[in-house]
Amino acid sequence: MYSEPEPDIAERMRGMHATAATALDATPIGSREAWGWRGRTLSRPVATASGEGWLRLVSAPADKAGGKLWEGPQEAERLMPPAVPRPRLRERRTWTEGEHGYLAELYDKITISTITTHEPILREAPDLDDAWWDGLSTALDAIAAVPSDRVAVRQEYLDRAMPQYLGISIDTKAPAWMTAHGDLHWANLTGPALTVLDWEGWGAAPAGYDAALLYSYSLLVPETAAQVRSRLGHVLDTPTGRFAELVVITELLQTITRGDNLDLEGVLRSRLSALTR
Repeated sequence: MYSEPEPDIAERMRGMHATAATALDATPIGSREAWGWRGRTLSRPVATASGEGWLRLVSAPADKAGGKLWEGPQEAERLMPPAVPRPRLRERRTWTEGEHGYLAELYDKITISTITTHEPILREAPDLDDAWWDGLSTALDAIAAVPSDRVAVRQEYLDRAMPQYLGISIDTKAPAWMTAHGDLHWANLTGPALTVLDWEGWGAAPAGYDAALLYSYSLLVPETAAQVRSRLGHVLDTPTGRFAELVVITELLQTITRGDNLDLEGVLRSRLSALTR
C-alpha cells in the first residue's frame, strides 16, 4: 500500500518473505508487492496446495516482536463475527533472525482492490453503492460489540496528548469505550465489495473512533466526507462521536509532526476549530 522502502530494508524483507513462503509451502505468484508503512510489512500473492493465498510478512526489532500487534490478526480470527467481512487467516509462523523478529501470516486471497493503494488518505471519491455503506455500518456495529481485553487507544495517551496537540484546555476523559478496528482508513477497505483488512491493532478505543478516523482521512474529498457523516451519523453526530473526532485529530496532528499525513493539516485544523467553537 505504501512505496518501496530503502534498498537495504527491501532486500532484507524480500529475503525473509522467501523464507516465510518456504516454511508455509507457498510459492509467490507474479511480481506484485504490497509494502506497509516504512517497509514494516511486505505482502505478496502466493500459490498453495489449498489454493491461492496472500502471504504477509511483518518485521519488528527483536526486542519488540510480539505482544498486541503480533497477536491481533489471530485474535480477530478467533473473535470477530461473520458480520465483519475480512480475509481468513490460515496459518502463521514467528521467528527471530539477527536484530529482527518476523511474523508470517498466510491469508485467503482477496481479489478485490483496496480503495486507495499507496496511502490511507482519500484523494478522489470512490464509487461505492448503498450495499457497501450498509455493510460498513453493520461491520462497525459488530466490531463495537465484541468483548475483548485488547486496547487500541489508552486513556493515559489522551491525558497527555490531547492538550499538547490540540493546543486547548480540554476534558480528556473518554465518555465511553467500545471495541474498534483501530486503523480504519481507505487503504484497509476494499471496494466495490467490502472487506476490512489489517487486524493488528484492534481493541478498546473511545466510542466512535473508527468512524472518526475514516472521516478524517476523507476530508480532502468533501463529497465522500459528507457521505461518511451521512452514513455513520448515528455514531459521529453525538457527544461521544465528537470526542472521538478530537482523539483522531490529536493522533493525526502528532503524525504530522513526524512528517506523515502533511496534506491533512489544514483540513484537520479547520475541523478542530469547528468542533471546539
